[in-house]
Amino acid sequence: MTTIPRSETHLAVLVVLGLTHLLNDMMQSLIPASYPILKEVYALDFVQIGMITLTFQIAGAMLQPVIGIVTDRHPAPYSPVVGMMFTLSGLVSLAFAHGYGAILVSVALIGIGSSIFHPEATRTARYAAGGKQGLAQGIFQVGGQAGGALGPVFAALIVVPWGQPSLAWFAVTALLAMALLTWIGSKQRQLSAEFHAMRTQRNAARAPVPHAPVTIGVGLFVLTFLMFTKNTYGESFRSFYTFYLIERFGLSIPASQMMLFVFLLAAAVGVLIGGIVGDRIGRYRIIWISVLGPLPLTLILPYADLFWTGVLTIMINLIMASAFASILIYAMDLLPNRIGLIGGLFYGLNFGLGGIAAAFLGVLADSYGVEAVYQLCAFLPLAGLLTWFLPRLDEGAGT
Repeated sequence: MTTIPRSETHLAVLVVLGLTHLLNDMMQSLIPASYPILKEVYALDFVQIGMITLTFQIAGAMLQPVIGIVTDRHPAPYSPVVGMMFTLSGLVSLAFAHGYGAILVSVALIGIGSSIFHPEATRTARYAAGGKQGLAQGIFQVGGQAGGALGPVFAALIVVPWGQPSLAWFAVTALLAMALLTWIGSKQRQLSAEFHAMRTQRNAARAPVPHAPVTIGVGLFVLTFLMFTKNTYGESFRSFYTFYLIERFGLSIPASQMMLFVFLLAAAVGVLIGGIVGDRIGRYRIIWISVLGPLPLTLILPYADLFWTGVLTIMINLIMASAFASILIYAMDLLPNRIGLIGGLFYGLNFGLGGIAAAFLGVLADSYGVEAVYQLCAFLPLAGLLTWFLPRLDEGAGT
C-alpha cells in the first residue's frame, strides 16, 4: 500500500494568522457593536441601520472573489497588509464621521480592507495546515470569531463611556496586525514550496480524479445556500440582538453588549471544535449536524425568558458555527486549484449575503418589531435538509 505523504503543520504561523484574523474581525465588529450609539446620536431608524450593514458587507463582498482569482494566478503574500491599511483608514474615518453619508463611506473602507485580507490569508492557512486542514481552518476562523466577539465588549467598556471618537484608539490594533502580516508574508514562499511538493508526491502516489462540472456546480450551490441561511441567522444577532434584549427585557446597552459578546464567543468555540472534529468524522457529517441541529432551539428561542434566551443563544451559535470550516474545506476539495477564489467567494458571501439579510431584517424590524425577526429566522435551519444533495467526496484524498 502506497503511503500518502503529509507536510508539516506550521502551528506558529497558524496561531499568528489566527491572531491577525482576530484583530481584523475585532475592528469590523466595532461597527455593529456601535449601532445603539449611532442610532441615538444620529436618530437612525432600523432601515438605516440595516443599510449601514449592507454597505459594509457589500464592500467586503464585491472584491473578494476578484482578488481570489488574481492571487490564484499571481500570489500576493503582502496583500493582507494593504487590506489592513484600508481598515485603519475606515476606522479613523468612522470615529470622526459627522453624518450618515460619512458613516457609510467609513464602513465601506473597512469592508474593502476585509475583502483584501481574506483570500490570501485563507491560502496561507491552507499552505500551513499540512495534513490537518480542519485544525488549520479552525484556528484561523476561531481568531475571526473571537475578534468578532470582542467588539461588543470593547464597545461596552470603551465606546459607550467615551463616545464615537474613541473608535480611533483602535487604530493601534491595525498597526499591530500589519506588523504580524508582514512576518507571515515573509514565510509564504517556504509554505508554498512545501505544500506543492507534498501535492506533487501525493498525486504521483494516487492520481486525483477531477470532479465533473455538474458535481462542482451542485456542491457549490448547496454550500452557498447553506452559508446564506447560516449568515442570515447570525446577522439577525450581530445587528439586532442588542435591540431585542433592550426592547423585550429592558437591559441597558452595556448589559446587552455583554450578552452579544457571549453569543459571539460561542461561535469562536464552535468553529474550532467543528474543524477538529471534522478532521476525524468527515466534513459531510459535521455539516449535517451543524445546519439542521439547532432547529429545535431556534424555534423555542422567541418564547424564552432572559435566562433561557442566554442559554439557547449560546447553544445555537455553538452548533451553527461548527460547520464553517467544513463548508470551506468542502468547497476547496471541489476546486483544489482555486484556493484564493474559494476563500474570496465564501468570505465574500459571508459579507454580501449577510448584508442583504441585514437590510431585509431591518425593514421587517421597523414594520413588525424586533421580535418578529427572531420568529421568522427560527425556521432558517430547515435549509439544512439540502445537505442531502451534497456530492460525497473522498475526503481522505484531499489536501
